[in-house]
Parts: sequence; C-alpha cells; structure tokens
Amino acid sequence: MSYLYNLVFFEPLLNGLALLIKYLPLHDMGLAIIILTLAVRFVILPFTHKSTVTQIKMKKLEPELREIKNAHKNDSQAQAKKTMELYKKHGINPVAGILTLFIQIPIIFALYKVFLGGTTFDPAHLYSFVAVPDFVSIKFLGLVDVTQKSYIMPVLAALTQFYQMKLALPPIKKQDTGNSFKDSLARSMNVQMRYVLPFFIFFIGLKLSSGIALYWTTMNVFAIVHEAIVRRRAEKLYGEPNQNNISLTGGTA
Repeated sequence: MSYLYNLVFFEPLLNGLALLIKYLPLHDMGLAIIILTLAVRFVILPFTHKSTVTQIKMKKLEPELREIKNAHKNDSQAQAKKTMELYKKHGINPVAGILTLFIQIPIIFALYKVFLGGTTFDPAHLYSFVAVPDFVSIKFLGLVDVTQKSYIMPVLAALTQFYQMKLALPPIKKQDTGNSFKDSLARSMNVQMRYVLPFFIFFIGLKLSSGIALYWTTMNVFAIVHEAIVRRRAEKLYGEPNQNNISLTGGTA
C-alpha cells in the first residue's frame, strides 16, 4: 500500500517540485510550492467545482427544504423521499462533497509530505530524468525562509482559512432550523468550522515550516477565488425569473 501511495501520489509531486525549483528563476522554493499547489488544484478542479456548485444549490433550496421538513415533520420516510425528489429535480448529488473529500485527502497528505521534506530530495524517489536541484533558494521572494518556522505565514494561512470557511459555510441561523439535536449539532459544527479551524491551522503552522503554511495559504486563496466566481454566476442565474432549473455549468438541472 505504501509503495502504491508513493508511486501514484508522493513521487509525481516530489519530482514536480524538483523540476520547478531547477527551472524557475532564482530557484525559489516558495514560488515552486505555490505553482505546484496551483497545478494540483487545477487537476482536481472538476471535482471541487462540482462540490462547490452542489453546496450553493443546496443553500438556494433551503426555503423549499424547510417547507418539506415542516410538512412531513412526523414522517421521516416521506420527508426523505420528498427531499431526494427535490435534489433530483435540480440535479443535486448530496454526496458530491464527500466524494471530493476522499479524492483530495491522499493528494493533500502527499503534498504535505513533499513540502515537509524541505530541501531534501531523496534520489531514490526521483525519476531517472530528474536530478536533485543544484541550488535551492529557501527565501521566498527573498523574505521568508520556507524551511523555518515563522509567524507571518501561519497568520496568512489562518486568515485565508477563515475567509474561505466564511464563504463556503455561511452562518446557520437558529430561526432557519429547529431545536432538535441534529439541528443543534449542525449549528455547532458550522461555528467550529468557521472559527475553530482557522485557529487550529494557525497553531499547526507555528509548529511546522513556513513552506507548509505557504502551501495551505495558496490552497485557501485558490478556493476563495473559485468560490467567489461560482457564487457570482449563481447569483446571476438565480436572480433571473424562471431560472431556478438552470445549472451553474450552463445546462439545465
């Protein structure tokens, strides 16, 4: 299993980082981390885009979901059936986010492992046509040593994480939900994801090299830009009359 993981995820990313450092101007490791992170995000963009679109659609359908919940509050089977019918009508796959998460997890861990290695490139994991970089500039833009701990990068990682969570998870108002354990748990998880996770990222960033925090910041900025673009398009589509059945990808839902 470890061999397969290295073959499919770790080694391609490690070799990509080595090549970027070798051919980038000034051999800046920080720039290489940013470019590699962006490249990976573009590769998995079809999956993350689908998940983002699903979240936005489900948010738009909250009034109808509440109506279904109130109309069938004593019949969970009917409530589930009507909910799935509504999802099907609008082309929503409620498990899209989970599938996207499963796809991203091994890639995220592989990137983490690559950046954790710093300037150490084990030749045993490099391809025959990829050499260990002769020189690596560990000062990102000549300012931050990506192999050492710092306060600047963890702060940026935490701030971008907070803003990304704010976009992805708008506050759940109590008046919009009920008082059941499930509703209370959802509100609690919402608050924790928006406020606790950024603090967690900050403290983790303090313990690790700045390269890891730079990688996390880059991921967040990409997600923020992507989310903003998709939401802007969603507002245009849903803001027009009789457009509720139009998908965010241009076709009908």
